[in-house]
Amino acid sequence: MAGLDAFSDLLDHPMYVVTAAAGGERAGCLVGFASQCSIHPPRFAVWLSTANRTYRVARHSTHLAVHLLHREQGELARLFGGETGDETDKFAHVAWQPRHGAVPVLTGACAWFVGRVHGRTGGGDHVGFLLDPVETSPPVPGRPPLIMLSDVADLTPGHPA
Repeated sequence: MAGLDAFSDLLDHPMYVVTAAAGGERAGCLVGFASQCSIHPPRFAVWLSTANRTYRVARHSTHLAVHLLHREQGELARLFGGETGDETDKFAHVAWQPRHGAVPVLTGACAWFVGRVHGRTGGGDHVGFLLDPVETSPPVPGRPPLIMLSDVADLTPGHPA
């Protein structure tokens, strides 16, 4: 719908790296559709493309990790957004550690949290994962500049169409 594109094109929101683990597999991707969606209880929703390998792993995951990247971490954003896990082991190129549910947490991320998957809902070509936070990174001083949509607008998605 052209009207929604005109609205959406005005937005410049944070980008997130979402990681998942299930059945001995790890996956992660760059996500633009995400937001806190409840204050009491605290909840966050991330939307994963059904074309993405991360979605295929996440649908069997009990937990997901959501990471914010500092604006200087463009290469990390490009790795998780421009490469597909079907061809590249993204985790071989970054420092990470397993947390709740064996989900990989990127140790170099600006900030992160791990959430238990509370529910899933369809939304067209993306599925929403409702998360209950169970663990968070230490507080970050100040308000660091984050990777935003405009920082990766030229990125060609790595997952198959």
